[in-house]
Amino acid sequence: MTDMLAPGATIGILGGGQLGRMLSVAAARLGFASHIYEPGANPPAGQVADRITTAGYDDADALKAFAESVDVITYEFENIPTEALDLLEAHCPIRPGREALRISQDRVTEKAFLQGLGLNTAPYSDITDLNSLRSAIGQIGTPAILKTRRFGYDGKGQARLRAPEDAETALAEMAGAPSILEGFVEFSHEVSIIAARGLDGQVACFDPGENVHRDGILHTTTVPARLPPAQRTDAVLLAANILNALEYVGVMGVELFVTPQGLIVNEIAPRVHNSGHWTQNGCAVDQFEQHIRAVAGWPLGDGQRHSDVVMENLIGSDMDRVPELARERDVALHLYGKAEVKAGRKMGHFNRITR
Repeated sequence: MTDMLAPGATIGILGGGQLGRMLSVAAARLGFASHIYEPGANPPAGQVADRITTAGYDDADALKAFAESVDVITYEFENIPTEALDLLEAHCPIRPGREALRISQDRVTEKAFLQGLGLNTAPYSDITDLNSLRSAIGQIGTPAILKTRRFGYDGKGQARLRAPEDAETALAEMAGAPSILEGFVEFSHEVSIIAARGLDGQVACFDPGENVHRDGILHTTTVPARLPPAQRTDAVLLAANILNALEYVGVMGVELFVTPQGLIVNEIAPRVHNSGHWTQNGCAVDQFEQHIRAVAGWPLGDGQRHSDVVMENLIGSDMDRVPELARERDVALHLYGKAEVKAGRKMGHFNRITR
């Protein structure tokens, strides 16, 4: 393929958190250099990358210099300002493309896109004020969840409504941010599928993993997930449908609710995903290498799983468990190099091989 980057090329990564760190490690294994762009000082990715630019997304000169120093740009998070992307794209290709970012940055836009593909989502309504919220509650009912349309993650920017009387309090928690009301979905469990699409349109999916959350943050992902063969196939097909509709290049996480009526799409993430960390020790080619392969124009790995795995996040004081985990057989530790332990902060994860 003529678009394949040769080893020695430089992958530009927007964002210097743990996902950028693990992407940099994967890039290095394939012989690529990595250049991180991150506004914050001393990010986790900076410890392993070849180069780091510390500058804001409003710094036009820094953005231009960054774009001119790399061969392709990718990103580890969705909420990159449009103006920064406009400037970067004038100098260097961005993969995955802008349309995936536009859709995933706004929950209302994302739900409309998914339903337009014929996929099932939770019932939802765009919320602009208290009257629209009360009207939406009348249609959708309670319990329901009010979320900010943009910038929410790990349970942040959300308020649960157990009864219509909760409307005013929930809206106040949004602090004036445009919001979406999502109806409650009766589901037995949540699964996610990590899927990739290459420059040539090739699609490869990893096995669906079963997720358990605590306090809105992913706690564990277990592979294989509890799914009958038909639903496993459905998960792969719907992920491929999303990737192809976006002409996507890279890895995407697709979160799904398992219901008696079938799979319901919760959300999509146009990047490598926390629920795909199990691939680091369960597959020959993990999600991070798969993403680098895709954005560099390389052939995709097949994503086949060779082991059963339970991935568990290390959050806050869970770091106290590291000495004990380091002694365990069949446990692989992945620590992010974050200087300060904080409650609710992802400090690392471990993969336990169970079979």
